[in-house]
Amino acid sequence: MQIMHKDHPLLPFFVTAAAIGLFSLMDALMKGASMAIGAYSALCLRSLIGTALILPVWRLSGCALPGTAALRIHALRAVVACAMALLFFHGLTFLPLAEAIALSFIAPLIALYLAALVLKERIGRRAVGASLLGLAGTLIIATARLDRTAFDPDSVKGIVAVLGSAGLYAWNLVLQRRIAQIASPQEVALAQHGLTGMILLGFAPWFLVWPQPAMLGWIAASAVLATLSLMALAWAYARAEAQVLVPVEYSGFLWAILFGWLFFAEGVSTATLAGAALIVLGCWLTAPRARGEQSLL
Repeated sequence: MQIMHKDHPLLPFFVTAAAIGLFSLMDALMKGASMAIGAYSALCLRSLIGTALILPVWRLSGCALPGTAALRIHALRAVVACAMALLFFHGLTFLPLAEAIALSFIAPLIALYLAALVLKERIGRRAVGASLLGLAGTLIIATARLDRTAFDPDSVKGIVAVLGSAGLYAWNLVLQRRIAQIASPQEVALAQHGLTGMILLGFAPWFLVWPQPAMLGWIAASAVLATLSLMALAWAYARAEAQVLVPVEYSGFLWAILFGWLFFAEGVSTATLAGAALIVLGCWLTAPRARGEQSLL
């Protein structure tokens, strides 16, 4: 695995960028589903459909059952991801997609330092600078939003939910790096969907709302996108350090602008564009550019 990464230093970076694009499209579909039937029902159904999709892939790939150590990380990540996703999709029902994604970008900055604490990764100047640029772009957008909606209770609810989700997402990114080093992409996707579905299914008698057929199609599509993204991220995080890949999360904002406009006719302000420019610059700075350069980060 390390040999492949040394021969192709940019490949994990680009795979992560593609996975973030798929996740952003999934967010757009899940925003529509959450507005229709609630964040809980949308996430529960997505997890169950995702489990059904990835289970045969996992079986055909010949993967063995995870060991005790891997299962503990899978379970912890499922609990963290479950709370994270519920808060985020709930926040999406109150905020434009691009602005919600922008607020969530506090997570990669936190994750860089969690990676240093938990994974013992050394944080280099470029990684810190890239994250600070991304954070600056996010603050520009968030400040503009707060100026416009200071007395809007729904916006405040959305901001609180998304920021809470962002804190959990930072933890999830670090757990993602740990599990990617000991589990296959198929196992990671199956555990994420399956364990999350099991947790949520326990509350189904009280909270589950069944969607209309068209909306169920949106949820099924989001399950496919989430599965592909989880597998791609697991592959990439097994081949590159978290601090190299985490700032790529900022590129999701650009996708959110596009999908927010396409699906919900959400406009883009000048502050949004200015923040996006800083985010793109941060992603560009963190990309490894030569053989062995990752070790210098």
